[in-house]
Amino acid sequence: MSAAIESLTNRNRDRVLQLLTSQPNPSMVDFKVQRCTRHCAKTDRELQPGERFFSVLITEGAEVVRYDYAEDAWEQPPENALGWWKSQMPEPHAKRANWAPNDVMLHYFERLEQDATKADVRYVLALLMIRRRIMRIEETTIDECGREVLVLYCPKNENEYTTPVIEPDTERAQRIQDELLHLLFADAT
Repeated sequence: MSAAIESLTNRNRDRVLQLLTSQPNPSMVDFKVQRCTRHCAKTDRELQPGERFFSVLITEGAEVVRYDYAEDAWEQPPENALGWWKSQMPEPHAKRANWAPNDVMLHYFERLEQDATKADVRYVLALLMIRRRIMRIEETTIDECGREVLVLYCPKNENEYTTPVIEPDTERAQRIQDELLHLLFADAT
């Protein structure tokens, strides 16, 4: 996740928001990102269990396409990449991990609003909940401090939320990732 956070530059985020808002009904936009191909897009070699690899999302026409690259074939994300991240191929008999229920994520997100020191955690959690379709972006605004703010809508409880855009640096992104994984991710039994 940290590489994905790191790669979510203003240009990329603005491009995603532009794609969302250029539709007649932004709430109806549905990005379908395919699963890992298990093959390197550059070498066509099969990715092995435990092997690290990079994935990148690129717009091709009206579609968002995913490409996976073996670590040794990865150079850098293309200029037109919407986002990229580093992963590891799962071992064949690895336990499957599960996210906490959506209500738990939403409750944690609401609690984070009371802690100004966790504003960046709240922003990253908002991105995760957007990806999981718990919330959707309604618009972006600028607050009285001149910060960019996401306006989010949760269809489940019909509430609107706001969160400032606070992109953490690489080190902080790793700590946030570890915190969210510890709190909201568990091995299936």
